[in-house]
Amino acid sequence: MTHSLTPRDEGNLPALGAQPLIRLDAYVAEDGSTVVNGHLLEMGGMRPPNEAILDAVAMFARTLGAPVAATVIDRTVQQVARLRVHPDGSSRTIADEDDLPPGRERTAAEEAGFPPLARVERIIQHAQREELHAAFVLASALREHLTLRRGAEDELSLEARAIEAYLAYLRGDHMLSTVLALTVARIRCRTDLNRAAPDVARATAAWQRLWDEGQVATRGQELLHMWERLSSAGLLREPAHQAMAQAVRSRLAQGGRPVTRSSAPAALTAGPGTAPSPEAAPVAPEDKPLKPTRRGLRRFTRRAGRSSPGQPA
Repeated sequence: MTHSLTPRDEGNLPALGAQPLIRLDAYVAEDGSTVVNGHLLEMGGMRPPNEAILDAVAMFARTLGAPVAATVIDRTVQQVARLRVHPDGSSRTIADEDDLPPGRERTAAEEAGFPPLARVERIIQHAQREELHAAFVLASALREHLTLRRGAEDELSLEARAIEAYLAYLRGDHMLSTVLALTVARIRCRTDLNRAAPDVARATAAWQRLWDEGQVATRGQELLHMWERLSSAGLLREPAHQAMAQAVRSRLAQGGRPVTRSSAPAALTAGPGTAPSPEAAPVAPEDKPLKPTRRGLRRFTRRAGRSSPGQPA
């Protein structure tokens, strides 16, 4: 069951003090599932995601009687769009340079009305009701926006990615779960090795469910490097973690793909506090790059008074 976004519900209204404009966010998954401000929209019939987003944001603008800003991550076209939507229903897209400059001020403004932790609670509620598709899409939306605002290595971004990995695991998508969990473990090994063992263990648990031999070997090699680095640092203390490290080594050996210490990936060699070189591998190479926002995106441009069928003008 999904939640319809209804701005007249006080619990859905953004904080009036969020400056310089009320700022919302939206996300379109590759399958067209659409999220606005942490709520999965009910998409009737063949309603396009861009129209659903514009309708929802325009409802906020009319309720507040003021223009509303929105940042849309649209994975169907791999693009970011930054919108301005007015109470009369008109909307336009702007270029990044027309907005607040990237940094703490923009991040604070975008998160002022809708704290990320409140969204995590909603994700957990969906998961507890076994609404795993809704929970996963909401987790993906949260991770995408946190990563856009704060970067992949930010603590909140990491936590959102770990939640997304766990939900992928519950849905039976063990390949995606492994990829997401490995990214968390890779970043943790790079930035805070003392805390990395539980994340490497979660990535190993997902990897153990893989059947594709090529992926088992490729992902297993990276896992083994992580376990070996933890062992060398004296951080492989838990018996369960020691057993998992041995399980990775044994499975790779059974597949005839032994791993040598000398081939450790560049992303794992930087110590805590060490800045990566420009040539270093990206910390989240699996994340598909997003085209930057630009002015005049037609699918998010609307004249005053226009709305989708069934929506009030």
